[in-house]
Amino acid sequence: MPELFTDCVHTLDAPGRVERARILGLEKSTHVHDRCRQELSCLQTIETGEGMSTRDPLAFPFQAAAWNLQRGLFSEKSAVKLAAEQAGLVMLSEMDNGMARTAQRHPTAEIASALGMAYAYGVEFLELGLGNAAERPYCSDDFNAKGFHGNALLAATALETPFMLPLSGPPIWFSEDNDQPRIGARMAIGAKIETTGGPVVALSTHLESHGDIELRERQMADIFDLIDWHFSDLPVLIGGDLNTGNRTGGDPDAETLFDLARDRGYQRHGGPKDRITTRPSLISGTAPKPMKLDWFLSRGLQIAESRVIDALDDEGTPLSDHDLLICTVSGISA
Repeated sequence: MPELFTDCVHTLDAPGRVERARILGLEKSTHVHDRCRQELSCLQTIETGEGMSTRDPLAFPFQAAAWNLQRGLFSEKSAVKLAAEQAGLVMLSEMDNGMARTAQRHPTAEIASALGMAYAYGVEFLELGLGNAAERPYCSDDFNAKGFHGNALLAATALETPFMLPLSGPPIWFSEDNDQPRIGARMAIGAKIETTGGPVVALSTHLESHGDIELRERQMADIFDLIDWHFSDLPVLIGGDLNTGNRTGGDPDAETLFDLARDRGYQRHGGPKDRITTRPSLISGTAPKPMKLDWFLSRGLQIAESRVIDALDDEGTPLSDHDLLICTVSGISA
């Protein structure tokens, strides 16, 4: 199993522009990628912030949210959307930090501040360029201040013992023919949270979009193994973009990770079966393939319902190319 990281800081250390340019010019090989990854502290450290969260446990029932925010272009409006759903626990993916395409901002910290939540943010990839061709028109500068892109977990209560788990897989994004060169790996970020029924483990994750069914099952197995090794006696809620059906025909039920989840004692929750979770957005254009990519997986929890919320602001502007997934956690299973 990949190494588990638990070191936390208030601000992640970013390699400078010269260093990132040097890395971009290196040989594109697995060996070089893995060596660089081991040398970059930003890929092995968690950024945390307490915000205005309390140490009071979350009371049942509470709302949990999972949302791929496609870089985080609209942090303020996204926070308004989450607040309207009264989310007490939030799993975010595709969150920039110090990227020109999102005006060098830190959308995770902005959303946590607006919601009065604690957050744990981890870098999935150190971006070595400005993003893909569709994203570059949104760049405010011709450089990235930090180049971070990752996942986050937010809660209205304290996050205890945050952790980050890089997931299995080859360095797909570190290659000569990729217009979005990156160092890093898909990952899960999580923590224990206190509820009125006892501690629960919550994880935010993002599985590989450019991989196949077997790779996503292996990445899911990494997460289940982590939980069994470190938190075997606790209820669990996993949320995120599992990229189910991506590059494999679009059928989420073809994904063997769901069979694995069932065998390991998990239930899946994705709103109505026929409700897709992708939509046209400012970046992805007007006709992305309709897919059901976003899910919760639970173990040892009572989930009253799950639903999909349109990722649109009051004017109809898309906030992401993924809709917002919500589930109601009503208690601990007997």
